[in-house]
Order: sequence, then structure tokens, then C-alpha cells
Amino acid sequence: MLRIWGRNNSINVQKVMWAVGELGLDCERVDVAGNYGGLDTADYGAMNPNRRVPTLQDGTFTLWESNVIVRYLAAKHGAGALWPMELEKRAVAEQWMDWQQTTLLPDMRTVFWGLVRTEPDKTDRAKIDAAVENLKPLWERLNQHLSKRLFVAGDEFTMGDIPVGAMCHRYHALGVGRAAAESLSAWYERLKQRPAYRAHVMLPLS
Repeated sequence: MLRIWGRNNSINVQKVMWAVGELGLDCERVDVAGNYGGLDTADYGAMNPNRRVPTLQDGTFTLWESNVIVRYLAAKHGAGALWPMELEKRAVAEQWMDWQQTTLLPDMRTVFWGLVRTEPDKTDRAKIDAAVENLKPLWERLNQHLSKRLFVAGDEFTMGDIPVGAMCHRYHALGVGRAAAESLSAWYERLKQRPAYRAHVMLPLS
């Protein structure tokens, strides 16, 4: 049985569960982290020395890091679909998966933690506002890329859409100022038609 450790309001868990849903896999998700605790146990530390979520258990195999888990599941269960067989298309998918973590995440984290996870009287509004402005040209890069294709790696949905797609919902749900981005908005609307996206990503922020 495939088991995913992590609470469902973690964006990194949402990425993995979205992939699970797209692939139609049987999976048990175990609540851990946040209000559930459990990261400081010896058993969890033995699975994931970072003591973060998600962690995947696939039989006797254990894996952590959300984007790597998405790649693993796509390669194992979605070859030719979620996992593009064409090398160049797969490289583009992976390029945007890494971009989500290296380029987009820092300012997105600042805004999310500032607005959702911080007490109002402790909010650093100037820092949040600066991050909101920083995000506009970053999202515009993806908007321009999507102006020539329906999905991140081409005209078919792949694993490349998952990390940036999960973050795109959070960007919209935060209600911050966004620059006009027609292609990005059209892509987001396409994602919202996917049942697994609605089930695992379009959840209340908390």
C-alpha cells in the first residue's frame, strides 16, 4: 500500500496527492505535522531525517522531497503521460518543477507565512508588499511560456504542471494584487477542471 505522510493543507503534500489522484493510485495519507505533530518522533526521523512533510512509503521504499516524489510516481505509474517519454519535453517539465522551488518559492513563502501563518499584530506589511511586487514579474515568466502552449511542457498535462499549479492556486487564494496574465489565467482555469486538482489542491488556506 502506498502511504503518504503529511497534512492535507501543506502545499508540498498537496503536490504529491494531486499526482496520486491523477494517476488513480490507491493511497493512505497519514496526518502528521502542524497541529497533528509527530515530526519529532524517532520513527518519523528514521523515515525522513529532515522531519518535514511529505514522506512517501511505497512498500519497503521510502522517499522524501515533494517534487522528487512527484517525479518518482510519474515515472513509475505515468510513463508516456504524466512522465513524458520525449527527453526534451521531460526536461522542460523538470525545468519548471525546479523553478518553482528555486525561484518562485521564496517570495511566495514570504507572502503566505505573512498573511496566513502570522498573527496580525506581528505581520511585517512592508516585507509582504515587497514580495507581492517581486512575484509579478516572476509569474509573468510562466505567463509568457504558457502563451505558446496549453500546459507547461506542451499541449498535454504532465508532472511539470503540478508544482507550479499547486502554487498558482495558492497565489490566487491569497487575494494579493496580481498583474494581468492572460495565458496564466487560462492555464489556471484548465487546471481547475481537473478533479484531482479540485480534491487535493483547491482547499482552504490555513
